[in-house]
Amino acid sequence: MPNYFEKINFRYPFYTLFLIAFIQFIVIMFFRWEVGLASFLFLGLVVYFYMKVERAAKKEMEAYISTLSYRLKKVGEEALMEMPIGIMLYNDDYQIEWTNPFLASCFHEETLVGRSLYDVGESLIPLLKQDVETDTIPLYDRKYKVVIKKAERLIYFTDITEQTQIEKLYEDERTVLGIIFLDNYDEVTQGMDDQSKSTINSQVTSIINKWAMENGVFLKRTSMERFIVVLNEHILIQLEKSKFTILDVVREQTAKQSMPLTLSVGVGTGVPSLPELGQLAQSSLDLALGRGGDQVAIKQTNGKVRFYGGKTNPMEKRTRVRARVISHALKELINESDKVIIMGHRYPDMDAIGAAIGIAKVAELNQKDSFIVLDQNEIDESIHRLLNALESDEDLWQKFVTPEEALDMSTSDTLLVVVDTHKPSLVLEEKLLNKIDNVVVIDHHRRGEDFIEDPLLVYMEPYASSTAELVTELLQYQPKRIKITMLEATALLAGIIVDTKSFTVRTGSRTFDAASYLRTQGADTILVQKLLKENLERFVKRAKLIESAYLYEGGIVIAKGNTQDTFDQVMIAQAADTLLAMSDINTSFVIAYRSSDEVSISARSLGEINVQVVMEKLGGGGHLTNAATQLTMTIDEAENRLKEAINEYLEGGNKE
Repeated sequence: MPNYFEKINFRYPFYTLFLIAFIQFIVIMFFRWEVGLASFLFLGLVVYFYMKVERAAKKEMEAYISTLSYRLKKVGEEALMEMPIGIMLYNDDYQIEWTNPFLASCFHEETLVGRSLYDVGESLIPLLKQDVETDTIPLYDRKYKVVIKKAERLIYFTDITEQTQIEKLYEDERTVLGIIFLDNYDEVTQGMDDQSKSTINSQVTSIINKWAMENGVFLKRTSMERFIVVLNEHILIQLEKSKFTILDVVREQTAKQSMPLTLSVGVGTGVPSLPELGQLAQSSLDLALGRGGDQVAIKQTNGKVRFYGGKTNPMEKRTRVRARVISHALKELINESDKVIIMGHRYPDMDAIGAAIGIAKVAELNQKDSFIVLDQNEIDESIHRLLNALESDEDLWQKFVTPEEALDMSTSDTLLVVVDTHKPSLVLEEKLLNKIDNVVVIDHHRRGEDFIEDPLLVYMEPYASSTAELVTELLQYQPKRIKITMLEATALLAGIIVDTKSFTVRTGSRTFDAASYLRTQGADTILVQKLLKENLERFVKRAKLIESAYLYEGGIVIAKGNTQDTFDQVMIAQAADTLLAMSDINTSFVIAYRSSDEVSISARSLGEINVQVVMEKLGGGGHLTNAATQLTMTIDEAENRLKEAINEYLEGGNKE
């Protein structure tokens, strides 16, 4: 740029000097006109040359600005027409009024002017109607980021295909860690000779190695029952599409040799840090084992978990050693607390109440006060009968408190024991979880994503028939200061009988051992029958619910209550059990209102369909053959949601 500004900066100082010089000229003219005239002529020359320089500078600046304007205009036109960013103007009828050449080339057209967006870019219409400002759309095998200026009816298109490909390549190549665990290796190989162990090891290793080679997975065996696998996200996606068929292959191939082994796989993904991936993989494996094994759990840092497998009933493999260790650990925690508060789930069943009474007895054996949280408004008729029977035992009856009383009496040294559930959303009073830091969880359900945060002790055995069975075993390793009363033993036995449907489902040898122990302690089977009786009105009401049942697909039956009646959870579960006893039915679902705004679904299966996975799709959970959920919606909406979950299970396997 010319040094015009350097010159022009003297303009105003120059005029000031000129004014001063003119005044001096007047003064000089007054005294000596000859000198004044000479000064005037000199001043005139200075002014003349200054004006000449100023005019030249002005012309130079005008020429520069004119050239710059031309260049800017030309650059703008070239950028508009040549830059690799598409520009489109459209009218209110979604007719294209103008585009730059680059955008026309993106649509493989010479010109788009006059065309309708419905013809050339239908995917844009929903964005324009929904007031979306920016989004990514596909056009002719390319990806474009669109920025919409609706006020100007203007759209910018930026080709981000390469960026998207790089991002996808990065996502596909991210490292994934997994741990494969042989669930029942110790049980299967127990008592085998070395040759038999070598045979089964060779067979399993061969199957898993073949699977790893076919899928591009690095595999390393770290112990007799554990493998480490390294893969990437792309391989993981392919394995998910195949529903991890390795689970079925190992189960079926080993079953042919009368040595049925099952796998559990924990997978960590979603983070670049290898230590974090390892922690996620181990956490996923713990979750898969906690749900009964024979399945894959894939956990990400956001807490979301995807499950595959879980097709078989969990095999009983807990040991008395573990029960003794847990019992001693519980004893220590009780001794360190000032009192024990026991809480089950909302709308408690006989198992939850029986287990709570059993834990109260554990506290009593360790000479600690205990209290059972119970909401009298959320109990059914059988629990009412049990409470009426317990009123005869003043010491035991005084242990029952309301949620408000439990909150008031809890302190920083109080121990909270949660029985028959592990989900914070299902406990009777969630405020207790938030107030009490020392929490113990005892449950027999398969572990789900939603879990009580940071418990001191967890005793979860999906292989057990009931929580009452687990608590009964814990009782046997406690100090024998006083005898278990008849009512306490009866409540525990009632919990086992209810959850096993009178010892017909989910019953192992340990179940009968626990029942036998309770009988020796005075459990009254006649009283159990009285507690579990129902009146004629309830029987007729349940029969009407069963009457609504219809076959849905392949041995699956669905019953739906009417919109006027409400049913308690026990009645809904009983209806599902009754339907399952019918011929040609392998799975039953019963939907009914539990309150005016809450729908309950109870699911039962003979094992062909994993109803736990179906219910988990609706926010519930349970076991392979016994599960449930609660939904806040209309009964028709719940029915549609249930059918969608069933269809997804039948079509896509058992992905959660």
